[in-house]
Amino acid sequence: MCHCKLTTMSANSNPIKFTPIQSIFESAFFAKLSELKLNEFKLDATTRPITAFSTNPNKLNKFNDTPVLNFDFESFENKSENDQSNIIYAGQIYNVNTIEEFKELDKQGLLNSWGKEIHDNLTNDSKLTYKDFNKFFIISFSDIKKYKFYYWVAYPNLHTSWTIEETASNPEVNNAKIIESIFNPLQFEQFFQLENDNLLDVNGIISSQTGSFVFIDPCLSKDGNPSLQLKNYLFFLAHKGFEEINLSIFRAGHVTTTLKLKLDKETYDPKCIPKVIGWERTSRGKLGPKLADLGLLINPNQLAEQAVDLNLKLMKWRIAPELDLDIIKKQKVLLLGAGTLGSYVSRALMGWGVRDITFVDNGRISYSNPVRQPLFNFKDCFSDNGQGQFKATKAAESLKEIFPGVNAKGYNLEVPMIGHSVTDEEKHKSNFDLLCKLFDENDVIFLLMDSRESRWLPTVLGYAKGKIVMNAALGFDSYLVMRHGSLDQNPSTRVGCYYCNDVVAPNDSLSDRTLDQMCTVTRPGGALMASSLAVELLVSILQHPDHQLAANTSTTKFGDIPHQIRGFLHNFQQSKLFVPNYNCCSACSDPVINKYKEEGWEFVKKCLNSTKYLEEVCGLKKVQEEAEKASEDLLNDFEFNDDDEDAEWLE
Repeated sequence: MCHCKLTTMSANSNPIKFTPIQSIFESAFFAKLSELKLNEFKLDATTRPITAFSTNPNKLNKFNDTPVLNFDFESFENKSENDQSNIIYAGQIYNVNTIEEFKELDKQGLLNSWGKEIHDNLTNDSKLTYKDFNKFFIISFSDIKKYKFYYWVAYPNLHTSWTIEETASNPEVNNAKIIESIFNPLQFEQFFQLENDNLLDVNGIISSQTGSFVFIDPCLSKDGNPSLQLKNYLFFLAHKGFEEINLSIFRAGHVTTTLKLKLDKETYDPKCIPKVIGWERTSRGKLGPKLADLGLLINPNQLAEQAVDLNLKLMKWRIAPELDLDIIKKQKVLLLGAGTLGSYVSRALMGWGVRDITFVDNGRISYSNPVRQPLFNFKDCFSDNGQGQFKATKAAESLKEIFPGVNAKGYNLEVPMIGHSVTDEEKHKSNFDLLCKLFDENDVIFLLMDSRESRWLPTVLGYAKGKIVMNAALGFDSYLVMRHGSLDQNPSTRVGCYYCNDVVAPNDSLSDRTLDQMCTVTRPGGALMASSLAVELLVSILQHPDHQLAANTSTTKFGDIPHQIRGFLHNFQQSKLFVPNYNCCSACSDPVINKYKEEGWEFVKKCLNSTKYLEEVCGLKKVQEEAEKASEDLLNDFEFNDDDEDAEWLE
């Protein structure tokens, strides 16, 4: 690309000077840029069209002493051209992905390419508007983790040298029609030729060596210098063959100055593209980018919200573009158990963007808890009454301290347990009703309790109410993570629940326990592993179009959806297993669920008081009787023979 060189003016020359353009960015501009970067641009660094606006020159006041381009959140949208208060300008933004890339950009090369784009547009005899003469370009880098934005604005101008030969102040302009046409908001133009008291816009300019022109200046410069926006119009006149012009500068509704300008022909070669200038200077007058640090202005809670979303969206951009983050974020999750499993599950859920988490637990924080349960501290082990704080409510408070954007609640509630007789029906019924209400209000249920019988009622409710139910249980050096099935699953592929392997109904396992049985004796790392797997399994379920109805063999683009995951720490192995639904299961079989739907609390109360009743309802009693009869028949069929050579054990 050929560029004409600037030559040094003689001592007698009086070159025209210009008032530089100043950009003003509202914080809403960067907020919108951040949003677009996250949700639309992602890693795409191609240029994007944007707009800016300035005050209509007819409405300038004494404070408009420099030409200003304003940027706000609407800069990324199609601004209305009918706003009589503002003039709209068109430009582009080039938002790169790293600060290193921003620093290494060839700024002069970019400016030259933009200048050539403007040059080619102005010289190809196409229909032109003021926007073609006033294009702007922005290079930027958005550090949306820290909410810092690095940017530099360019107003590419094609340089031609003009000298001021004469100046006349405040000349009279008598043609009211000219003034009226200049400020028609629907047909705004900035530069005209005066020809026989008529205004000709840039598309009607009559080529000549001399002529009279009007420039609508977007500022009231104190030194009288016209806006930098004039430069591309002067190049256009040089291209059209003008060597001397009379230029009337129109400001705030009247002509303030008329200049007689002469082109320095030695510095202009029509065969070359003139030198391109136009990078904006800082407030200190230096060439360089600017920094908008909005981190100090924005609510830290909002910053945290964006940072959490950013980590997830970066994963989606880079690795799993098909990942549906919205469905994860909108889940309301109920955690039954706020101990070791509940603490780790809640943290993993927040990491996935879940914002609505409810804890249920009836325990208090003890001195052994904080080292294994990360939502609690030593000070939580005692309160005003000398006891530890309630786990559920304290866990919810801790989540809010970790991330204020989470909607966390805690309920001190004892889940009615099968095998534990109803001694205070009013209390048990109240707990049951609240538990049902919490099930109705949430989408996903995690069973994270430390006893087998406490999981029975939530399992029944999960099936009856069609909820996604996740189960995590710990042994000393093993763990089980599983998903429960659904009544709506195909019977041939319906996955079982926590109790589908049992031939007896769950019973009281808490009474008469020794110390080692009263505590969760397990290798500490097992809880972290089980909790993580339970959350990751939930995410896989949510990525399947059928959610909890997905069969055991189902997969998604995000991975498998197994039924059970059993891990063993003694040999560091892990297995994926499938257990089909058992038609006599004490928790999820059709007779149990149907009976619950018919009788509600009355059925639950009967089961709590007698596991034998439950076994009779689900059919386990009949299974047990048939097993006993088969065993008796087998013994009756077995004949002892004294002569049997294999019966040496009788001796």
